Amino acid sequence: MKIGLMQVNNSFGERGKEDCYLPNSVGCLVAYAVEQLPKPEMFDFMLDKIIYKRMPVEDSANQLKDADAVFASLYVWNKNMTYDILRRLKERNPNVITVVGGPQVEGPIPNDPTRTKRFMNIHPYIDIACHLEGEVAFTEILKNMSGDWSNVPSISYRTEKKEIKTNPLAPRLLPNFHDFVFKEDVLMLPSPYLNGIFDPLMKANPNQKWLILYETDRGCPFKCNFCDWGGLVASKVFKIYRERNYKELEWAAQHGIEFIFCANANMFIFDRDVEIAEYAAKIKAKFGYPKSLSVQNAKNAAERVFKGQYILAKAGLNKGVTLSFQSKDPQVLENIERDNISLEDYQRLQKAFAKERIETYSDMIIGLAGESYDSFANGISDTIADGQHNRIQFSELSDQPGAGMSDPEYHKKHGIVTQKVRATTYHGSVYEPDWEIPEDEELVIATNTMPPENWVRARAFAFMTSLLHFDKVLQIPLIVAKETCNVTYRELIELFSECNSLKYSVICEIKNFFLEKARSIQRGEVKDCTGPDRLDIWWRADEFVFINLVRDGKIDDFYNEAEAVMLEFLDGKHPNIKNILQEVILLNKCLIKQLFFKDDAVVVLSHNVLEFVESVKVLEKIELKNESCIYRINRTSESWVDWNDWMKEVVWYGNKKGAYLYNNVKNETGGHH
Repeated sequence: MKIGLMQVNNSFGERGKEDCYLPNSVGCLVAYAVEQLPKPEMFDFMLDKIIYKRMPVEDSANQLKDADAVFASLYVWNKNMTYDILRRLKERNPNVITVVGGPQVEGPIPNDPTRTKRFMNIHPYIDIACHLEGEVAFTEILKNMSGDWSNVPSISYRTEKKEIKTNPLAPRLLPNFHDFVFKEDVLMLPSPYLNGIFDPLMKANPNQKWLILYETDRGCPFKCNFCDWGGLVASKVFKIYRERNYKELEWAAQHGIEFIFCANANMFIFDRDVEIAEYAAKIKAKFGYPKSLSVQNAKNAAERVFKGQYILAKAGLNKGVTLSFQSKDPQVLENIERDNISLEDYQRLQKAFAKERIETYSDMIIGLAGESYDSFANGISDTIADGQHNRIQFSELSDQPGAGMSDPEYHKKHGIVTQKVRATTYHGSVYEPDWEIPEDEELVIATNTMPPENWVRARAFAFMTSLLHFDKVLQIPLIVAKETCNVTYRELIELFSECNSLKYSVICEIKNFFLEKARSIQRGEVKDCTGPDRLDIWWRADEFVFINLVRDGKIDDFYNEAEAVMLEFLDGKHPNIKNILQEVILLNKCLIKQLFFKDDAVVVLSHNVLEFVESVKVLEKIELKNESCIYRINRTSESWVDWNDWMKEVVWYGNKKGAYLYNNVKNETGGHH
């Protein structure tokens, strides 16, 4: 019997050189089933024909045309294309059994039986929908291919009378082995990498560059209701056996895998996770691979998170440490069931990483229940003041079918308004062939505490914060002004995001662009930006504006206006503010990486500005001294004469680390080093 498999993933990178993930979810299903089935040889899993990336629907259908049953993993980034492929397969062969699983399958969680029926009725070409963990359901379906699904756990299915029934959920996969060496109970789950499940696919696609997913445990103890992990799992975390964890890292290195994304919800929740990080560092030192191991940190394990991330950072395995808290408002955290996670832990981690010069970035979500414009803007301001100067990643709130907040009663209680928006891949290709099937996501665009116009204002404030502070366009003046004039980052950013004076035409143009981009999202338009001669990829609005300022030759005008608007606000708040402001803006402008620089820059200032700013960033503030400083900025070691190279290397690759400023600066003043 022929079994077709689909896990459509996005591709990353330049067109023609894209990287793609190996289809880990379906690979795990097959690896488990092969060990559990009494006669696995009865099944041909067509492993060389797994649909793992976006391609024409007709080509995908042709690739699976001989399958007796097709199993597909549904995610927000692939659901529409997957539906079209399944529909086409069913049109060709009404007898093919179509099965779906994954977080985009609705019901029976939360406890609402109508959700499953609605999902199945919307998609009549789907025969079976699997809920929660897929290994047991996948295996039991294969055992019952005669068509009697009544005893298969964790599925909804169509009966012969076309009724939709939902069977009880199977128990979670439980630890089934006690490791006496490490004295821990573990899941002995087989690995699709080590068991050769992907060998035929890799052989059939020799020029494909692969990325991989990696899990060392399963489960999440938290119930954050904006997350389908919390809504679908909210359960004890079980460890996967350590030998598999280690050997998969070796497998990745031996196959030249550059990037590994760890799918754990809470890496470093266990002491042994630090040991896994140490092993990954050893593997990289030995083989040169992987280049990066991206993890999502545990929420309440500050000491272990620091130890583990410190190891990864020193080995060059992380591109920045994620410190996620989503909101700083206590009522919002209670509304999203995240109030059991300590904000104090994040502050301690921020300080510890800053002291070690390890870059971090934070996540904040726009439109959470109970969040207002004021609480959102104040939360951003406080986060920067607490030491986050590298990056806050702002995300619109996505309404996922498996998340607790998707409950209609929750929507009603908090006045949640959503809009279907075309989904794009951040820094992904704009190019869309004729065969492309657009994806979409349901975004929250208003609540009873953040009505539509306030949502626009909040989204625009976040865009402006990213441009000014995290794209480093004005970071030095903002830090110095905040620290010397007793003002907040919110007040300083609102000088730009709320500017209405016609004499500041460049600033107003930027402000209006951000406001219109926010309103266009509310109308259901694409949330990212692109344009001619912009590498044919999707940019965040702040990056797009940064590029335009430089390419359109408006960067000098912007700095002139920024100096004037800030001086107007800060006048009288410091006895020497005019001179200081002129100097710090000049320094920031000279440090921004631009094109066509042929010489180093020498900046003579009357204050120790750079030393002061760096001390603020590591939360060990020194005095801003009135003393002559001569800064030589090495701009010749990194220079660009081609716009495409600059956009790629500075704006794109430098985004996560905010690497938009030259950091090769020497203080040539006598006595300074």
